[in-house]
Amino acid sequence: MLKDEDRIFTNLYGMHGRTLAGARARGHWDGTAGILEKGRDWIVDQMKASGLRGRGGAGFPTGLKWSFMPKESDGRPSYLVVNADESEPGTCKDREIMRHDPHTLVEGCLIASFAMQAHACYIYIRGEYIREKEALQAAIDEAYDAGLIGRNACGSGWDFDLYLHHGAGAYICGEETALLESLEGKKGMPRMKPPFPAGAGLYGCPTTVNNVESIAVVPTILRRGPEWFSGFGRPNNSGTKLFAISGHVNNPCVVEEAMSISFEELIERHCGGIRGGWDNLKAVIPGGSSVPCLPGKIMQEEAIMDFDWLREQRSGLGTAAVIVMDQSTDIIKAIWRLSKFYKHESCGQCTPCREGTGWMMRVMDRLVKGEAEVEEIDMLLDVTKQVEGHTICALGDAAAWPIQGLIRHFRDEIEDRIKAQKTGRVSAAVAAE
Repeated sequence: MLKDEDRIFTNLYGMHGRTLAGARARGHWDGTAGILEKGRDWIVDQMKASGLRGRGGAGFPTGLKWSFMPKESDGRPSYLVVNADESEPGTCKDREIMRHDPHTLVEGCLIASFAMQAHACYIYIRGEYIREKEALQAAIDEAYDAGLIGRNACGSGWDFDLYLHHGAGAYICGEETALLESLEGKKGMPRMKPPFPAGAGLYGCPTTVNNVESIAVVPTILRRGPEWFSGFGRPNNSGTKLFAISGHVNNPCVVEEAMSISFEELIERHCGGIRGGWDNLKAVIPGGSSVPCLPGKIMQEEAIMDFDWLREQRSGLGTAAVIVMDQSTDIIKAIWRLSKFYKHESCGQCTPCREGTGWMMRVMDRLVKGEAEVEEIDMLLDVTKQVEGHTICALGDAAAWPIQGLIRHFRDEIEDRIKAQKTGRVSAAVAAE
C-alpha cells in the first residue's frame, strides 16, 4: 500500500488550496531552477532511470520518447504538447489533476519542455472540461505573474510560454496526430506515420505529445530521485499510478496507488469492496473502454494491476480506468453501448473503421436482442480481426477489442440468449396455432 508521504498528487480531492501558495506549501515549485541547471541530458537520463511509462494508455517509456527529440536544432522550433483530451469512457483521472492540483502539471510542462528544447508548450484540453480549463488557466496565470514561466522562467535564463487550447469535444482528437491536426486548426483526423511527431509534428516541427499524468509526475520524480519512483511496482511497471474506479463498487473513486497492486487489494482498500460481495462480481474492464473485459473470477484471484500482467491476459492497463460490473449487468448490452460510441466517434478516414464500426454495432444490436444466428458470433469475431490493425490510428483496435473480449469470455451467454429467443419464437408460434 502507498504511504501518504509517497503520494505525488497531494490535493487529488481538493481538500487544500489549488493556488500557487497552496501548491508551494505542499512542496511543488521547490528548487525548480536547480533542476533546470542540471541540464537536459541529466533530466532525460533521470526519467529513463525512473522507469516511467506513459500514463495515457500505450505505456511507452517516457524518457525514451523524450530522447527522440533532436539534440541540435535545424532552425525549426521544438514543441511539447500535453494531451488533456480525456475522452475515453470510464477515464477521469487527469480531470482531478487539472482541477485540484494544476500546478503539478504547469511545473511539469516547464521541466519537460526544457528537456526537449521547447520554448513553447500547448495543453490541448477536452471540450467538455469547462471548469477544469478555468482552474488550469488560473494556475498558468499565477505562474506567469510569479515569474515561474514566461521570459527567464524561474530565473533560469530559459524563455518558456504555456498555452491552453480548448478542443471541441471529439474523441478522435485524443489520438496524438489528430490532436496536432486539430491544434493547427484543421479537421481532427489522424496522420499517417512516419513521419513521427518527433520528426515532424506540430506545424511540421519536432514535437512530443505526452499525457497529463505523465508530465505532472515529472517534477516530483526529479526531486525525490528515480530510485524512489522505480521502487514501486514490478520491474518494467514502476511508479505510482492514478486509478479511476467506477461501476459496481461500494465507493467509486480516483486514487493514487503503487503500480502492480492486486485488483482485490485495490477494491477492498479504496472502494469498500464489490457491491453485493465478491461472489457478485461478473466482469471488469481494467483500463478504460477500449481494452477487453476480463471475467470477475480471474480478476479477483489473480489480477495484478500493471501493464505486463494485463497484457498477458490479452487485455491492458490502458488509462487504469477500472470499470466494475456485477451480476446485474447485461454484459452484451454494455459492450454494444461501447460499439455505439466508437461508431459515433470514428472520423471516417479509414474504410475498415468507417464501415466496420457501424457493421459491428448493428450485429451487436441483434445479439443484445438475441435475434441473430449462432454462426454470426464467429462472423463478428472475424470482422473485428479485419478492422484491428488495419487503420491509421488505434480507434479501429479500440472498437474491436471490447467485442473480442466479450466473445472470448462470455460466448456462452451470447449463445444462450440466441437459443432462448429461438425457443421463445417456436413456442409462441405453436401457441398461435
